[in-house]
Amino acid sequence: MEYSVLMSVYAKEEPVYLDTAIQSMLDQTVRTDDFVIVCDGPLTAELDAVLERHLAQNPAVLHLVRLPQNIGTGAALNIGLTHCKNELIAKMDSDDISVLDRCERQLKEFAEDDRLTVVGGNILEFTEDPAKPVSRRLVPCDNEGIQKYARRRQPFNNMTVMYKRSAVLKVGGYKAMTRSEDYDLYVRILHEGYYCKNINDDLVFARIKENAADRRTSHATYRGFIKTRWSALRSGFSSPWDFLVACGAQTVVFLSPAFLQKLIYRKILHKPVGDSVETRILQQAEMEQHATGG
Repeated sequence: MEYSVLMSVYAKEEPVYLDTAIQSMLDQTVRTDDFVIVCDGPLTAELDAVLERHLAQNPAVLHLVRLPQNIGTGAALNIGLTHCKNELIAKMDSDDISVLDRCERQLKEFAEDDRLTVVGGNILEFTEDPAKPVSRRLVPCDNEGIQKYARRRQPFNNMTVMYKRSAVLKVGGYKAMTRSEDYDLYVRILHEGYYCKNINDDLVFARIKENAADRRTSHATYRGFIKTRWSALRSGFSSPWDFLVACGAQTVVFLSPAFLQKLIYRKILHKPVGDSVETRILQQAEMEQHATGG
């Protein structure tokens, strides 16, 4: 099965993070034939150098879509969707690292169940070294659990998802909003009755940046959260109680000092990495060695 990869990047990204993220998708055990990267506004010379190097090495695979000005992630991804040539699209963030058999496993799920529209998975979160993750974000696996979970929380780890392009376009694609564009999209997909699944394994090493706490407590993030939960309530997807619980919890996080917010994020909302992380890291190292011919 063929699939596209969709990524957006903007000027504030770190070049080394972008380089690693791109390479982790190019090194997949089942390789993409269509890698679309949307440059959301002008980039730095260092970021451009990373992109041009990968483009020179993969001219038939990598496709750069350069936007003259920054329009926001949601709008940029919508443009990227129109450039993807395959029905299945693997979403990827510009600062994370995909496990090298991520796409192979997701393609297998789609091949075995044609009802599927979105397939995601768990993430291991790290600060500096992906071999030393600090937390794990687990998500419900079955469609019923995803539907229930989504009424209050994000049911997918966005950087892990592979979805059907036709379904995303049918529900209106990404909305041009400052934050929470991914949650908004998945609620509309679920509300339309599309069948979804999460693989009960770690598919991506997700980077926690130093400014993560600032982003979580920014007014833009808070407004985006409330707006999307209100939209879910008005559509009938969630109940008034779901809305109050979700927004109340987010308000507590928004008003909490940084140290308490980190405690809530690491100890309550996310899980310890557990013993299985060593196995996943070893598997990743073995696949990387094989990919480089070592």
